[in-house]
Amino acid sequence: MLKIYDPQEVSASFAGIPLSGFGEDTFIEITNEAESFMDVVGVDGDVSRSKTGDRRATIKLTLMQTSESNDLLSALAEVDDNTPGGAGVGALLIRDNSGRAVYEGPQSWIQKPPDVAFGKQAGPRVWTIRTARILRQDNGN
Repeated sequence: MLKIYDPQEVSASFAGIPLSGFGEDTFIEITNEAESFMDVVGVDGDVSRSKTGDRRATIKLTLMQTSESNDLLSALAEVDDNTPGGAGVGALLIRDNSGRAVYEGPQSWIQKPPDVAFGKQAGPRVWTIRTARILRQDNGN
């Protein structure tokens, strides 16, 4: 059976803001902070496994410098920096609409604005988002 992946069918939103204008190549990267389980072996060879419970994750969103989503994320970062009480914390949702993969971070925030470079051509802006607890469905197409 033929399966199709379409990068144009991957959608992302943060704090209710639909994001668009993604960069070329890898435009969303999700990395868990910790392993789900740790293990240790005793001197007799018995293995003990411990659940970490650490579901934090870092999400890197690559937008083109021309994307209007940069304006929205920049405004949200400024509000978070200049307002007490977590004003920039919001829900993150990433979905592959041509498949079944879904990633949710109910409590997410901008950890770091993008590094900036100007050159001959329009380049990428990589936003670093953190989430306190990622809910993952690593399903296929």
